[in-house]
Amino acid sequence: MKKRRIKVLVIVGPTSSGKSALSVELARKFNGEVISADSRQVYRGLNIGTGKISRHEKKGVPHHLLDVASPKKIFTAHNFVEQGRNALADISSRGKLPIVTGGTGFYIDALLGRITLPNVPANPKLRAKLEQKTVKQLFALLKKKDPRRARTIEPHNKRRLIRALEIVSALGKIPHVKARPLHDALWIGLDLPRKILEEKIALRLKTRMKQGMVREAVGLHAAGLSYKRMEQLGLEYRALAQHLQEKLTREQMIESLDRDIKRYATRQLIYWKRNRNIRWFKPYVIKVEHVVTQWLTNTPTNRTSVEVAHRKTKRHSRQKRE
Repeated sequence: MKKRRIKVLVIVGPTSSGKSALSVELARKFNGEVISADSRQVYRGLNIGTGKISRHEKKGVPHHLLDVASPKKIFTAHNFVEQGRNALADISSRGKLPIVTGGTGFYIDALLGRITLPNVPANPKLRAKLEQKTVKQLFALLKKKDPRRARTIEPHNKRRLIRALEIVSALGKIPHVKARPLHDALWIGLDLPRKILEEKIALRLKTRMKQGMVREAVGLHAAGLSYKRMEQLGLEYRALAQHLQEKLTREQMIESLDRDIKRYATRQLIYWKRNRNIRWFKPYVIKVEHVVTQWLTNTPTNRTSVEVAHRKTKRHSRQKRE
């Protein structure tokens, strides 16, 4: 018997583009539940630094794959796929719409079957050798061996760089897109003008600092999270660990984070732009709702009809004001 393909709504885009808020609004309208696809929000206690959605912001919408692992342990892509597919089946079996949202593209593609996770066992000898190299050296090595993977990986995340090089050593390159996705997915992408996105990133960083991002890192370390492991968690926690060890001043930390987060957003967009199934939108909820309704009801439509309708509405409103 052929396995039933689950309908899955997928919301992607760069950090700070509004994915979480949109997923909540669509979940409330279409009886959905959210599966978070963020490689660091799976960890308990990493709240402010990762920009994890708050209880208030969830508006009563159930969220899955948040706070499911200790930050002291490594939560792998295999772990994510296993738990994510259980969540997909559970949500769908209860007659609800699974909404996968997040910025970790590799996790989402693996979850939905667009790529196959390589069955490459750990290579302790190679890992020990690579561990001696700096992140800059590791990134340069990956760039040479698999330029495509290097364009999308976080260049300061030593653990991921080592794993990527381990896979490249075994297979020659990181496996990419698979021909037959597992589910009936509607891909929605949020794409803001670059200037607006960078302003939102800067504002979000400033807000998190005020909320106590440094205090959160101090608490994590006091609870037993080593600075080495904190740095392995990447981006905010890497900078926080360096600041707490007095390798960076507060001002230097904020400056480096603002720069690195903006670069990360660029890499996220590079990754997603390869997926031609994604329908890109500015974050206008009404327009997205129309597309989701058509998809759920199997109403035939072309890719431009909604955009044309939206432009007509905007033009009519402008003429009315004039």
